[in-house]
Amino acid sequence: MLSLFPTFLSWNQLSPFLIRVVLGAIFIFWSYRGLRNSRADVKARTTSVIEGIAGILLVIGLWTQLATIVIGIDLIIRLVDKVIKKSFLTDGVNYYLVLLVLAVSLLVTGAGFWAFDLSI
Repeated sequence: MLSLFPTFLSWNQLSPFLIRVVLGAIFIFWSYRGLRNSRADVKARTTSVIEGIAGILLVIGLWTQLATIVIGIDLIIRLVDKVIKKSFLTDGVNYYLVLLVLAVSLLVTGAGFWAFDLSI
């Protein structure tokens, strides 16, 4: 394989690790914010709990592919909601789209370094 920095190729599992931890931290924050909202209904609280569990699983690297499927479904629902409201390709939607691409990347590449499911 041709690379400008061939010594970096030995660190190829660092990228999924960084994506996994950052994506998990974002979903843990969203969960925390959703659970702190006292006006949230049962559906919003349930979604927040699911997002928190998926975020924790990503951070520790356990069942990474299952967690990214859950996160991907959540992000697709958010994107469809934005499209229905005719606010597609605004700043918030672009953020959801980038997070969805990161989730798909984790689904394909696996967990990376320092994960319980390294054998994937």
